[in-house]
Amino acid sequence: MSTSPWHNALFSDGWRAGAGAPLTVTAPATGAVIDTVAQADATDLDRAVASATAAQKDWAKAPYATRAAVMLKAAQLLEADPARLTDVLIPESGSGRGKADFEAGLVISELQEAAALASHPYGELLRSVKDRTSIARRVPLGVVGVISPFNFPAILSMRSVAPALALGNAVILKPDPRTSVSGGLALAALFEEAGLPQGVLHVLPGGGELGAALVAHPGVPCISFTGSTPAGRKIGEAAAPLLKRVHLELGGNNAMLVLPDADVHAAASIGAWGSFLHQGQICMTTGRHLVHRSQADEYIAALTEKARGIPVGDPEEGMPLGPVIDEKQRDRVHGYVTAAVEHGATLAVGGEYEGLFYRPTVLTDVATDNPAWAEEIFGPVAPIQVYDDVDEAIDVINASEYGLSVSIITSNPYAAYELCDRIESGAVHINDATVDDEAVIPFGGSKASGVGGRFGGPRANLDTFTETQWVTMQSRVEGYPF
Repeated sequence: MSTSPWHNALFSDGWRAGAGAPLTVTAPATGAVIDTVAQADATDLDRAVASATAAQKDWAKAPYATRAAVMLKAAQLLEADPARLTDVLIPESGSGRGKADFEAGLVISELQEAAALASHPYGELLRSVKDRTSIARRVPLGVVGVISPFNFPAILSMRSVAPALALGNAVILKPDPRTSVSGGLALAALFEEAGLPQGVLHVLPGGGELGAALVAHPGVPCISFTGSTPAGRKIGEAAAPLLKRVHLELGGNNAMLVLPDADVHAAASIGAWGSFLHQGQICMTTGRHLVHRSQADEYIAALTEKARGIPVGDPEEGMPLGPVIDEKQRDRVHGYVTAAVEHGATLAVGGEYEGLFYRPTVLTDVATDNPAWAEEIFGPVAPIQVYDDVDEAIDVINASEYGLSVSIITSNPYAAYELCDRIESGAVHINDATVDDEAVIPFGGSKASGVGGRFGGPRANLDTFTETQWVTMQSRVEGYPF
């Protein structure tokens, strides 16, 4: 084990890295070893759940101001020194400096909103046919299991961890093993310094086997998962017989619809951001560009120029686009690009890589049944399809199994707003990119993009991380004929 600062957060029965085989965390840009942590095993999980179950009771009984103070202190610490997170995000997840700064800001916002959530009204007075007081109140679930991905590891962990903690739950966090530090251990260190009591949060690095054990554990009544749709389906199948509460935020194949009246160059800028930010490794990435035939040539030329001009390289050297996370993901991306061309698409730019650095890629003449159009690539690839009629374009958008985010670019935003009723998507952004999220927003998708709850905003977080308890009171004991 290294002597990295975040290891101060790993103490007995508190935040634990685990006692299993060493897990080497490397920088995808250079292959350099960032850290070595111990993987957790089933025994570690059992101990963590027992510790969390015991600690949660006192944490839930604590005044809301106590929980709010921890969230605010964590936000203040990170705001004062964002490098404690960004300096890990950049090498570990291949984040560009701008993306890492943006992600740290999202984590701060999430912590601030969680502090406000702790004091939010948590019940309502109900009507009753009897002469009594009838109350519905929200109570903590107990122990929440969080499984987070590699792409935005800090915020996609924190958006479950912070509200769950603020509402009085304990948390078992299993980050993606490739981002065990920025997705888990660095966050644990932040909470420790902010005063979170021992045992309330446990970070257990590990792979799929540990994730499956967490899903199946009888002491964890709720699983909050962010990741791919195939993995989400497996989690749903495993949790269903156990009657667990499961929240799944899954994949997307998000469309940007460029209407005939749009500013083409502004649209190309939004399209490039949506498709290439963080190497396209975002669930909200723009995976489909729909452009009217009257503007298609101009749009393709503009997007191709932008793709060609974006520097790619080691983000620690200031490059805006870094590496994809590993060779498996690079080969997956290149496989889609190769298959797209074999299915009749034209490669306008890109389709090349050096090591894990994949060039921004633009594909044209992409048919609806082309794998690069129909499936989530999760890489810096922008497939373009030309349409003649807006109704036709909306049918193409809705034909996807996913329904996470859609972007509409137009000079008439109200007319675009009228299209929203016809679009099957959890989010529609008019004159903005498909990639967008805020801590105050109840974020989530429809269809294969998610099920079981949303993240963000007080109502959604209360629904997601608490249980409803019905309480009645009456001044006299009720009489019955038996």
